[in-house]
Amino acid sequence: MKTKKLGSSDLEVPIVCMGTMTFGEQSSEEESFAIMDYALSQGVNFLDTAELYPVPPTKENNARTERIIGNWMQARGNRSQVIIATKVAGAMPGMDRSYIVANRADPPLDFETAPQPNLTREQILTACDASLRRLQTTYIDLYQIHWPARYAPLFGGRQYHPDRERDAPSIEEQYHPDRERDAPSIEEQVAAMGELIQAGKVKYWGLSNETTFGVCQFCETAKRLGVPLPVSIQNDFSPMLRVFEGDLAEACAPSNYNIGLLAYGVLAGGALSGKYLNGFDTSRSRHTLFPGFQPRYHAKRTSDAARELVEIAKAKDMSAATLCQAWAASRWYMGSVIIGATTLEQVQENIAACLTKLDEETVAAMDALFLKYGNTTLAD
Repeated sequence: MKTKKLGSSDLEVPIVCMGTMTFGEQSSEEESFAIMDYALSQGVNFLDTAELYPVPPTKENNARTERIIGNWMQARGNRSQVIIATKVAGAMPGMDRSYIVANRADPPLDFETAPQPNLTREQILTACDASLRRLQTTYIDLYQIHWPARYAPLFGGRQYHPDRERDAPSIEEQYHPDRERDAPSIEEQVAAMGELIQAGKVKYWGLSNETTFGVCQFCETAKRLGVPLPVSIQNDFSPMLRVFEGDLAEACAPSNYNIGLLAYGVLAGGALSGKYLNGFDTSRSRHTLFPGFQPRYHAKRTSDAARELVEIAKAKDMSAATLCQAWAASRWYMGSVIIGATTLEQVQENIAACLTKLDEETVAAMDALFLKYGNTTLAD
């Protein structure tokens, strides 16, 4: 298994990271245990989770994933062998996510009166303690801010609209109009991460779904406050979504802030595998079970690109899923490719894919395909 240091950290991570967001929804605890057992047997000792998971998140399933991972580590007695990454959730305007805050308490708070999640110092510290309890551990290897607390174009958005920053009501104003608006600053978030590191509860911290502006602001703030810099950024990235490659890659380069990319969405939620095109049984697949979830992956351009990806893969006697993941793993800026799986067969293929080397002809064909279709999962 190929490994490398994750950004400026001392974490030696495999090129494959086991994503767990299906655990507790599409995968039962028993199935999740089997997936993690196999991954670890192949040298994939890096697990990524979040207090939000599983997805799509609901009041009923929230926090199951961390509990399943905690039960697995407890049952196997393997905490020292595993690198655990999890995330703290922030506000999501227009969505009621009060259950996340309610589930940070044990027993849970009343969902009706619990506040919305927000990245204040108090909430970050409380969320970390809750994750530690569910994971049944005393420390988290990598603690990530799941998405920005400020307005930024995310999840299929590309264009920045300054009026949305000024005019959009906060999540607290939408659900609790009588409460004063919380607006956690970057300084407050960074200081909270530093506090967790000082307390020994977190080894390293990272960002997720961030922009170049955000990365620079967080890093310069950390320098100013004397807090270690973030070591990772977990962003949406695939052969058909390559926005990371420009100024964000420059900011994260080893010669600059030295932040490793943890790529999710490499198969665009499975769309780039071609399985939605060719009559495969997709009854257990994400887009079939939850057609309204992650709609950015349903774009016609993505389907068109997937058809051609399948042909490129066939010419090299591999699947489109293998092609996409092998390509992602070959990028110079890649820290680790986050794979997903709901079956053992999928995890076996996805791990093998990230260890597959592509020839120059195939890489050139992938580049030409991207130039033809562009960033297919962007909606504006």
